[in-house]
Amino acid sequence: MRQIAVLPYRSESPAIDAPVQILLITSRETRRWVIPKGGLMKGKSPHAAAAQEAEEEAGVLGAVCPIPLGSFRYRKRRASGARVWADVDVFPFAVTEMLDTWDEQHQRDRRWFSLTEAAEAVDEEDLRALIRSFGASEFRAAASPARVFSAMADRTGVNAMFAWFQKLLPQQGEFFDLFEKQAATLVAGADALARLAQGGPGRNQHIREIEEREHDADEITREVLQSVRRTFLTPFDRSAITSLITTMDDAIDEMQQVAGAVSLYEVAEFEPEMVDMAAIIVDAARLTAEIMPLLRKIADNGHRLHELTERLVRMEGHADDIHAAGLKRVYKASQQSEPLHFIVRQEMFKRLERVVDRFEDLANEIDGLVIDHA
Repeated sequence: MRQIAVLPYRSESPAIDAPVQILLITSRETRRWVIPKGGLMKGKSPHAAAAQEAEEEAGVLGAVCPIPLGSFRYRKRRASGARVWADVDVFPFAVTEMLDTWDEQHQRDRRWFSLTEAAEAVDEEDLRALIRSFGASEFRAAASPARVFSAMADRTGVNAMFAWFQKLLPQQGEFFDLFEKQAATLVAGADALARLAQGGPGRNQHIREIEEREHDADEITREVLQSVRRTFLTPFDRSAITSLITTMDDAIDEMQQVAGAVSLYEVAEFEPEMVDMAAIIVDAARLTAEIMPLLRKIADNGHRLHELTERLVRMEGHADDIHAAGLKRVYKASQQSEPLHFIVRQEMFKRLERVVDRFEDLANEIDGLVIDHA
């Protein structure tokens, strides 16, 4: 038996190291903690059906990534009393709004948990592992900045004497801080882009937020480029540092281009495929935020970094398929109506695709660092 589900998540704050929270709901009969899930729906894609379950069961709206995070298996009790195995595909779901009223609010409870608490609250072992891996807290902990000389030596892979010498030089650690700050602008920009794609009265505010994040990214990029010139000891090759930070800056620039097109063409509604591409961008930004702290100990985290960049590349390929399908559908629908409608939609699709392309470029930059240093 095949089912679909979402893993609803949010960050406690915009900070790069802000804890991730998971929303769980209670099942109707046993009252155990579960994630919103259900069966496939005729005429709906799996991730769209999962998003509908989230709205009906948990009363949340948000950006659902079309690419499953993973899957788990559990025993489902049927009306006949029989218990059958159900395989559940789980889609990342960035919550942007919690509804005051929803279909099943009197049948279920909902509560936000930390990653650790959520993993302990659910019964299915595979789901526990999936939740634990979502925030990769163990990798963030391993990559946290050291505060003493010995920890610094362990982080960089050099002996304690050279670590002491590094303390006398311009600090290479500021580069990692700036990488992480840049990733935070991507997360904030992507979240605003997802809210923009969902429509509603806040369009101008979402556009302004994306523009502000783009300005923040420009400031961070300038600071990195200045630091490269004045720093004697850098963690990576100077060209690799500048390429990494400018690639992230390009991603938020492309988001700003999407927002500019929405304002210019007065786009009030996004096509379903555009909403899916925006959700992919949200998940790509989340993965970028997970990647950046791992660069502090790149030699130890090479395997995990490769896993994350591989997922970013797969996302880009999936977004290409969505782009092609959406453009074809809009073209057919516009043949007998307004050609201008198709031209505007074509431009919007192209700009969204460019955002995803920049995340693939970022994955390639990270892979290059892993090859050189891990």
